[in-house]
Amino acid sequence: MKFVNPLPFVADIGRAKRFYSEVLQLRILEDHGDFVRFDDGFAIHEGTSLHRTVFGECRDEDASYGRRNLVLYFEDEDLDAAFKRIAEHVDLIHEVRRQFWGQRVFRFFDPDGHIIEIGEPM
Repeated sequence: MKFVNPLPFVADIGRAKRFYSEVLQLRILEDHGDFVRFDDGFAIHEGTSLHRTVFGECRDEDASYGRRNLVLYFEDEDLDAAFKRIAEHVDLIHEVRRQFWGQRVFRFFDPDGHIIEIGEPM
């Protein structure tokens, strides 16, 4: 067995695609309308469509997908430059700080409320 990638549900695929491609600067490899895969293996799926596929029914349109219980982790060689580029566009959880294990990271919410962590490579 091989783990391939996380696939978070998103409420607005266009908004999420713009966020990940423009703010986080991930390159889009595939765009199928309700599913987008980026060059690093990360992918997003429009929530109502995926909910219907997985559960065979429509979901409550107003319910939030991000539940503050999932962290999507990315690394950037220049963490300070990434913070400067991203911070003004997001709902920041905290600025760059050193963790007890020595790594510097910052965290914020994506448009659907999923936690994003960006750290320097260890």
